[in-house]
Amino acid sequence: MPADTPTGLWIDGAFRPSESGAVYDVLNPATGEVLATVADASLADARAAMDAAEAAAARWEATPARTRAEILRRAFEIVTERADDFALVMTLEMGKILAESRGEVAYGAEFLRWFSEEAVRIGGRTASAPAGTGEILVTREPVGMCLAVTPWNFPLAMGTRKIGPALASGCTMLVKPSVDTPLTMLLLAQAFADAGLPPGVLSVLPTSDSVGVVAEIMSDPRLRKISFTGSTGVGKALVAQSADRLLRTSMELGGNAPFLVFDDADLDAALDGAMAAKMRNGGEACTAANRIYVQNSVRDEFTRRLTERVAAMRVGPGWTDGVNLGAIINDHQLTSIADLVDDAVAAGARVLTGGTRLDGDGCFYAPTVLDEIPDHARIRQAEIFGPVAAIVGFDTEDEAIELANSTPYGLAAYFYTESLARSRRVARRLEAGMVGVNRGVISDAAAPFGGIKQSGFGSEGGSEGIEEYLNTKYVALPPN
Repeated sequence: MPADTPTGLWIDGAFRPSESGAVYDVLNPATGEVLATVADASLADARAAMDAAEAAAARWEATPARTRAEILRRAFEIVTERADDFALVMTLEMGKILAESRGEVAYGAEFLRWFSEEAVRIGGRTASAPAGTGEILVTREPVGMCLAVTPWNFPLAMGTRKIGPALASGCTMLVKPSVDTPLTMLLLAQAFADAGLPPGVLSVLPTSDSVGVVAEIMSDPRLRKISFTGSTGVGKALVAQSADRLLRTSMELGGNAPFLVFDDADLDAALDGAMAAKMRNGGEACTAANRIYVQNSVRDEFTRRLTERVAAMRVGPGWTDGVNLGAIINDHQLTSIADLVDDAVAAGARVLTGGTRLDGDGCFYAPTVLDEIPDHARIRQAEIFGPVAAIVGFDTEDEAIELANSTPYGLAAYFYTESLARSRRVARRLEAGMVGVNRGVISDAAAPFGGIKQSGFGSEGGSEGIEEYLNTKYVALPPN
């Protein structure tokens, strides 16, 4: 790990220990060893961060948009320059392979560049009142102090996707990173400091008491918004907490993405897409292909070829040459994956490759393909969040759509076809906030990211992303 990786809380422009003196260990999931010991934020630290944000708020809101944009742009350049350090830290604390960590650095940094460009495009409008009673002036103003609660699976990008638009719009922000992956976010705080971000505008609060610290912040009347990425269960709890004070909320929650392969698909492209949508990030992604539906006329060939690709994957520590599947984040997640596979097998599913934990001190699960999965197996509805491809056949397009939509979730969906008419028809009928047509990776800083149904609400990224951090004000002006 880079020797200068910060391990303190980031509050008011400085790294510091917790006021309580408490610390906790961050583990390397590939070895089980202690990677670093970090400051453990307390309720008092949360209040100190809010005090700093409150003190910085008026000056940051009044900072010219161009200046805010330049700071974000410098942060983009610094993160890009330090890509190797960020990638190594992510691999060590989260488990993904270095190539994917480098990909996340590029993707995560792009949100800083994108929102540096959006900062100067926040506008309003003017109009004459139809009754001739005066002028209508509509302005956009920052929401105020924000809280971001970020997950472990993309420890950089899930931060920049929230921090970028908040800072661009003139908001201050507190970030509570996952207890498993705080180091990447602390590196990002250092990058922002080096980019010239004023003290107090951004705070980072690693903590082992996530529930207590988040509740303390959300109960404070100075907070105006919370943005959360994580499980639907936790998201529902946060929405309930937010109701007392009617906080603005953005919720990017669980997924159960279908991946449809029609009989007119280019199978080579569909296989490439399935590997990307399923095995990228070790399957630990809310957009991962959770259910792979293949038209029965091509199912045998597709399944055979996918199994060959999955069986050829090499598993090991993410920093090892030649490895293309790293460690699972922790033993709890490893057990969850194993339980879903075991339940499916007990229900009658067939294991074509994998299906087992791998021996050793780290958290590794063999890349797996399951076929002939009955309807009642839990894996058909639960989010796998691991390297397990679950294949089910279908006969007709209507059946495929019904299967794809038979879930309370609606984040992402994918399908492969060579028919333009089917592309338009199926994309329209799929119940998902994001749809990939002949693509296995759909995330883009320039596009809105978000779901429907129990996958949450609100958009991150694109021109829509900054809207989540702005209030609309109407000013009634008298006639000229």
